[in-house]
Amino acid sequence: MKLRLQNDRRAVKVRESPTVMQPNSNQERTHTTNGLSLPLQAELPTRTSPSGAAASAHSDGDEVHVSMSGAMGESAGSTSARRSRVNPRGHSHSHGHARGQRQPTPEPHSTDSGDPDSGDPSASLSELRCLFRWLQKSLPFLVILSAKLVIQHALGLAVGVGLVTTFFYVNKSIQMQVFLQGRHVKLQFVLLLLLLVSSTLLLYYTFLPQSLYNCLVFLSPTIEPLGFWEVLWAVGITNFILKFLFMGIKCLLLLLPALLVNYRTQGRWLLLSEELGQMYQAVAPAPVWFRYLVTYQEADGAPALTVGVLLALLYLILKLLDLYGQGTSSLKTIRIFLKNEHTGTPATRSQCAESGDICAICQGEYREPQALICQHIFCDECIALWFNREKSCPLCRTVITEKVYKWRDGATSPHLQIY
Repeated sequence: MKLRLQNDRRAVKVRESPTVMQPNSNQERTHTTNGLSLPLQAELPTRTSPSGAAASAHSDGDEVHVSMSGAMGESAGSTSARRSRVNPRGHSHSHGHARGQRQPTPEPHSTDSGDPDSGDPSASLSELRCLFRWLQKSLPFLVILSAKLVIQHALGLAVGVGLVTTFFYVNKSIQMQVFLQGRHVKLQFVLLLLLLVSSTLLLYYTFLPQSLYNCLVFLSPTIEPLGFWEVLWAVGITNFILKFLFMGIKCLLLLLPALLVNYRTQGRWLLLSEELGQMYQAVAPAPVWFRYLVTYQEADGAPALTVGVLLALLYLILKLLDLYGQGTSSLKTIRIFLKNEHTGTPATRSQCAESGDICAICQGEYREPQALICQHIFCDECIALWFNREKSCPLCRTVITEKVYKWRDGATSPHLQIY
């Protein structure tokens, strides 16, 4: 008990020693300058001090005597070293605080996505992500809905696919045969004509109760009720049938012998038939749309009838303006048909010899050579086919004709006239 009491008193003496508790003036100035005051806590020495500084403790009664030897400089040095070991974090914290005062911490960047109206790319990207997520979540429902629509309108979709496929196949075949001119196969035109006739008859027979053939003679089909989708159906079917009709006329023209219709006259006939076909297609939908616009429910009364009549009159005005433009084009076509257009003059033997007796288009010997105004010579058939698509010389690009008269190659317009 007595030994423990002496040790406690010794610890109190050491803790109250001014040498340990008084901080160095330099360090105190440093702490004051940095604006940071840290308390220093002394450790209880448990080991003997290094050589040059010996401490001896004598216990006499209740007093404890500590004797220290060495120079004041060494004592101050050891004391400062001990103080640095006691609280090493104080200096680092003070230095860090000083650096913090010289270099302020930058503010964190805002993570807002921005206003969508400000044109920020991040906002647009976020909207695209949201749209993609919505489509991804809605994809199963869209697939189910599409399957239901396909099953419900399977016959109509099959008819539409069949009409489009037939049109593009026949149109491409006719253009190919026209390009071959005298080398075309007449049996091909017969097969195309049979395909067009059979497709038309099968279509009208399938939808016989609807009387879709009435639209060909400017009458309304027997579809009740005549709604918007029913009108689109009748107009679309009629437009394809009219295309088939005039494509069949082209096949008949191409079946005629070359003695009756040569390649120059043939191109003018094909051009005329296509222009007349487009005029017919523009007029055919008018009665159906007029009936749809005028039709009203009896419950709506006189205001609905008045609005329907006004809409129908407005539609007729727009249709007449459209037909005026179409009629102007048709009159130009008729003038071209009646006028025998010549793009060149027959070339002499000397001119052919100077050009090498080789046509630059077909790379063969000249057949009825024609000299253009630029003095370049080509086969009459080759240059006639060239001017079906171009209006300049194939070699020097001199403009020969003012306008390219399309449709002379047997092509049919894919434009769907729905109004």
